[in-house]
Amino acid sequence: MTEMPIDVQRQIKHQGLSKTKIFRRALFIFVGAVLMAVGLEIFLVPNKVIDGGIVGISIILSHLLGMNLGLFIFLLNIPFFFIGYKQIGKTFALSTLFGITILSIATALFHPVPAFTEDILLATVFGGIILGIGVGLVIRYGGSLDGTEILAILANKRLPFSVGEIIMFFNIFILGSAGFVFGWNRAMYSLIAYFVAYKTIDIVIQGLDESKSAWIISDQHREIGDAILARLGRGVTYLNGEGAYTGDDKKVIFCIITRLEEAKLKSIVEDIDSSAFLAVANIAEVRGGRFKKKDIH
Repeated sequence: MTEMPIDVQRQIKHQGLSKTKIFRRALFIFVGAVLMAVGLEIFLVPNKVIDGGIVGISIILSHLLGMNLGLFIFLLNIPFFFIGYKQIGKTFALSTLFGITILSIATALFHPVPAFTEDILLATVFGGIILGIGVGLVIRYGGSLDGTEILAILANKRLPFSVGEIIMFFNIFILGSAGFVFGWNRAMYSLIAYFVAYKTIDIVIQGLDESKSAWIISDQHREIGDAILARLGRGVTYLNGEGAYTGDDKKVIFCIITRLEEAKLKSIVEDIDSSAFLAVANIAEVRGGRFKKKDIH
């Protein structure tokens, strides 16, 4: 039996990895869409609390017209699928279509299920958390469950507002409209649910172990770098810099830490050079390099 050529073996291996990634993406988008449906149909909607975006419009229309919520979610998001296909790409568009389809079916299946709780505050908070986890999973794995973001990207090209500002204006209008349909108490609860979901989405996308980048400028850069390596187990990179005012050469320390290590990093820098410049910023994702923490003995 002849051995398969190396190029063919590599190609098959690559295809296998691609199929694995596709399955992983589809699985998490499926789970995310189902979780969002649970948050909507078992917590929020029965208590007349709505979400923002196209889903919020769908909830209002479903209530006013007495028709299935999943049908409105699907029909109102379809135009944004075609827009996303042209503006953002095939993979994103197909992932979004899959997620919206699962969400629409799941909301229809969960609709007959009674509300988990009739306590409006509990429904608002836990509904927002579950919805946020679902949306966060879908976004993290390359899809979307609401066409609002795509609409905001297109409007951003014509309006003097950022994408985030446009989404905020859009959602304020929708959540405000809920006051006329469900009453102003429910509109205020909807704002709470939206805020809870928004913060939960951030946690799911970035992770609880959020990464941060740190930039340190000090004449004692070597001592600080060695201390970070020894006490935090984090590698550092020395960059060359130049002071714009003095023209002096400077060494800039760059490193990646977790949110829980920020206080210790500040303590290290303060102990060695209290006058050092230190800037810390949030970063959404870290890949490659040697970010994995080294053992400290």
